[in-house]
Amino acid sequence: MTDIQNERILITGGSKGLGLAIVNALVAPGVNIWVIARSKTLLTRLDGANVSVITGDVTDKLFIDKVIGEIKPTLLILNAGATPVMAPIDEQEWEHFSTAWNTDVKAGLYGIQAALKTPLPTGSRVMIVSSGAALGGSALSGGYAGAKRMLWFMAKYANEIANERSLGITFQVILPTQIIGDTNLGLQAAGAYAQRKNITIENYLAAGNGKPFLAKEYAAHFIKLLTDKSYADGIAYGIKNDGITKVE
Repeated sequence: MTDIQNERILITGGSKGLGLAIVNALVAPGVNIWVIARSKTLLTRLDGANVSVITGDVTDKLFIDKVIGEIKPTLLILNAGATPVMAPIDEQEWEHFSTAWNTDVKAGLYGIQAALKTPLPTGSRVMIVSSGAALGGSALSGGYAGAKRMLWFMAKYANEIANERSLGITFQVILPTQIIGDTNLGLQAAGAYAQRKNITIENYLAAGNGKPFLAKEYAAHFIKLLTDKSYADGIAYGIKNDGITKVE
């Protein structure tokens, strides 16, 4: 953890699921963390010491501009996202189909814009959490896969601007490439696909390499991405239970 001590870390969507797992993994002496969440309820035990909870809506541009402008994090983790409605494409209303675009992409856009316009300190890193669905799609989750792919494109665009302006800010996208079964999103997705294949959720989650993927394992890999200098370059990295793979 020594490589990220004394960093100023700001994470969005840190009150549950993968965001909370990352926060728990980051909590250590000397690591200063700010967490943006809609409610403090799930983070009460962490609020204080080196963790500060900020309540607000990450799809509110004025709010995110203010928070990032005041904190000026050296590590910004854009993790906030909505849970999609799981259904075949012919059963999706536009309201449901566009959920991830109106939350994940909107929040990602505002976070990236604030990082560039503030700008963050030279040497800062912005980690944008996407999904393995960005690689091959996700037939039951409406526009989710497209939204997650858009976050990937946005990281590339942001790097181009940062380089043109000599800002010294690196933007990277993280793709969990295996469903994480102990989160609400993971369970919902696994349940839908297991039902489609007429198998149990347990068997679906263990498909591929024979064992499920847990949020704490994902967080451990995420910390390795932050602390191992071999991952400092590259735009996209995939994470599953058996390790990290450079995608781009």
